[in-house]
Amino acid sequence: MKTINLLRFVFIIIVLTFLSFDVPNAKDQNEKFIIVLDAGHGGKDPGNLGNGYREKDIALKIALEVGKELEKNPDIEVAYTRKTDVFVDLFVRGKIANKMKADLFVSIHCDSHHTQAYGAGTFVLGTHRNETNFEVAKKENSVIFLESDYEKNYDGFDPNSPKSVLGLTLAQEEYLDQSIELASLIQNNFANKLKRKNRNVKQAGFIVLHQTVMPSVLIELGFLTNKKEGAYLNSSKGQRQMSIAIKDAILEYKSSVTGNLSDDVFVNIDESNSLNIKSERPDIIYKIQIAASSKALDLKPYNFKGLNNISRLKEGSLYKYFYGESSSYEETKILEKNAKNQGYSSSFIVAFKNGNKIALAEALKTTAN
Repeated sequence: MKTINLLRFVFIIIVLTFLSFDVPNAKDQNEKFIIVLDAGHGGKDPGNLGNGYREKDIALKIALEVGKELEKNPDIEVAYTRKTDVFVDLFVRGKIANKMKADLFVSIHCDSHHTQAYGAGTFVLGTHRNETNFEVAKKENSVIFLESDYEKNYDGFDPNSPKSVLGLTLAQEEYLDQSIELASLIQNNFANKLKRKNRNVKQAGFIVLHQTVMPSVLIELGFLTNKKEGAYLNSSKGQRQMSIAIKDAILEYKSSVTGNLSDDVFVNIDESNSLNIKSERPDIIYKIQIAASSKALDLKPYNFKGLNNISRLKEGSLYKYFYGESSSYEETKILEKNAKNQGYSSSFIVAFKNGNKIALAEALKTTAN
């Protein structure tokens, strides 16, 4: 009898012990990566009608195809600003993404020009650098004239005024670097995999991007006004290929910022896919990127919500700010959680090898057994 009571006591202690454990990463592991796909135009707004094709239809077909492919991943949730031929205000599109606390916002469009210009380009929010970028943004932003109360909803914004567009300052600079990273991956796939003319990653004052508070890009798939490119984008083959290129870029981006790498990343590392990422190598260092800005800030805790051990790296015109460092990926995950707790919700892990920045996937491959 004493033995039975003792066993019961031990069992209760074990149960209470497990119940008392805090599992801080459980929610993170089960939380889905949310992507909002925005098919440009719709309903009473057909977009451009180059060669008789309708931008709104092509954008919708590709957005739905991208979403269909992404939804095959159980850790991804896809939402759409529209799934049918309806008109959606630009500010509402941003609200949809913000309400869902999306990790990414991807707006899909087709371009037009009075010449036979061609090629694919991807834009991030910023002040236009030249007249061409302004004209592209002006065409897309002019949709607000079809909306009721647009002056109220956009605080007097005028798409036809360069001064007004310049007023779209980078209030979301925290997300600019990630937006550029995604845009670069998309452009790389367009240019290298599909051999489309590369019109590069550019900055322009797209109001639909200004409404969002997460990494956001606007894709111009190509020119419907170009006979050959218009026919390609209107074809099932072209839409399929462009969709897969966008989907692959999104998945690569997701892997780089979350560290949740898909199995294909580890091909030929270990046939059983049994990985030990706890391995450390002195030539590989992990840090937490917490912000990117056009300004060089003093590396003091008061500039970084009380965080110490801040470093800075200039890449192009941007200064990137990093918190902490470790040769252990597991320790870096703890640093990442601390940064998020301090308010840097979009912070993510980056890797350096011998002082040079490398893809996180490459670092994890190198340290996997």
